Amino acid sequence: MKVLLRAFAKVNYALEVRGMRGDGYHEISTVMQSISLADEVEIERAGEGFELTVEPEGAEVGATEENTIYKAQKVLEQYSGLKLPVKVRLRKGIPVGAGLGGGSADAAVTLVGLNELFKLDLSDAELRELGLKIGADVPFCLSGGTALGEGIGDVLSSLPEPPPHHLTVAKPVAGANTAQIYRVYDEQPKRGNLSVAPVVDALSAGDLNALAKALGNDLAPVTRGLVLEVRVLEEELLRADALGAGMSGSGTAVFGMFDSNAEARYAASRLRQYFVGVCRPVANGVELL
Repeated sequence: MKVLLRAFAKVNYALEVRGMRGDGYHEISTVMQSISLADEVEIERAGEGFELTVEPEGAEVGATEENTIYKAQKVLEQYSGLKLPVKVRLRKGIPVGAGLGGGSADAAVTLVGLNELFKLDLSDAELRELGLKIGADVPFCLSGGTALGEGIGDVLSSLPEPPPHHLTVAKPVAGANTAQIYRVYDEQPKRGNLSVAPVVDALSAGDLNALAKALGNDLAPVTRGLVLEVRVLEEELLRADALGAGMSGSGTAVFGMFDSNAEARYAASRLRQYFVGVCRPVANGVELL
């Protein structure tokens, strides 16, 4: 009658924008990594309809009809031809407007949870196909781990997991509107930022220092120009002896890479931001508790 799941966030070790497609989406190449920062989603069978409760109260997740959990339920109902009435409790641990994939992760766990709760027996491939109808990052959030994403980020290839490390993740109050970030990016002269190949090479070699030095994101200059705290956070993390620092997705979350949990926590203690957390890479995107 009830399932409890954990939805893991992601960071982008590398992100290159390759150009705009005819349908308005951007072709990208990116290296994504699931991290232990997570939301928890409890899904319970109900008599009818859909009910969503969010904790903590006041967490900004938008109107119910726009929430990715609601969208996932509707996509799955349409695909299965069944009514899937549920009460959902979402406990937010991933900040919104951060580029950490929180909405996509919530959609992913909802697809997995409903598949489990209602015994739909859908395959992983079917769930990824349905996830793409909700958002480009949802297929990765279903698979998780370490992956190269191409196309609009949905064409996934597994990569070697990174050497053990910890991340200090920080986000200022201001969030980022992904559509706006890409729009401004399209209006600016393009500068080559080849970060994907060096990151893939560092992962293949198991070289943490090389990985930290290779971090890159084509969208970071745009977001830094709109939200000045992004640059400040990167600089503060490097001054706290991060091996490397980068921005995730379209921002505004920034992460610093450290050898140890103690170093990451020390860096976190020096930051004064809306959200600061310490986490580590994980090998999956969804966990059934």
